[in-house]
Amino acid sequence: MRITTAAITDDLAPSGVLRASINLGNPVLAQGMPEAPSGITVDIAREVGRRLGVAVELLCFDAARKSYEAMTSGRADLCFLAVDPAREAEVAFTAPYVVIEGVYAVPRDSPFTSAADIDRAGVRIGVKKGSAYDLFLSRTLQHATVVRADEGTEAFRTEGLEVAAGIRQPMTEFVAAHPDTRLIEDRFMQIQQAVGTPVTRRTETVEFLRELVEDLKAGGFVADSLRRANQSDSLVAPPA
Repeated sequence: MRITTAAITDDLAPSGVLRASINLGNPVLAQGMPEAPSGITVDIAREVGRRLGVAVELLCFDAARKSYEAMTSGRADLCFLAVDPAREAEVAFTAPYVVIEGVYAVPRDSPFTSAADIDRAGVRIGVKKGSAYDLFLSRTLQHATVVRADEGTEAFRTEGLEVAAGIRQPMTEFVAAHPDTRLIEDRFMQIQQAVGTPVTRRTETVEFLRELVEDLKAGGFVADSLRRANQSDSLVAPPA
């Protein structure tokens, strides 16, 4: 990678501390409690700080929308979010470092067997408000209705919805814990998780982050971090 300059450091961490927003609501990317988080996003944030030679402050949230708001409001310098057109007006993204899948859960006796079955009139889909799959489904569904809640699976059960949407790994755990439900195995979307910073950053700063992510993927950093967090290294995104 290109050697970082003082100008990039000053641009990305103007306070002298790199403030990174961490979404603990996505267990693939971050785990633990706000006092001691861990996972791939935490590891990347600390690696960025190490290369810049600055301390890192981790700001932990329980939802992607809160992590996004922290950065767009100026409380954070760095975020870890899924790439989405609704976010790109405010966020300059790297290429993804991890790719995960959005899948549906349905009642065990549901007639639906594939993701293509879901977009029908009268179908209500529980989603976590502000999540990547909320943004995607709200943009792409033509007939089904999105029902937003703090947790889509909770709305699915308490409101008797026809479908719940979520990330494959926690949805698999949800179905295992609720035998009256089942997973629709094929995905309805790929979720590209990337590093982001405000679009007001200098071009050189954004390029530094993009090169860093490619370096971390190619060098095994991302795969090693995923394994330490008991996540599959098959989630590593391909080279940009």
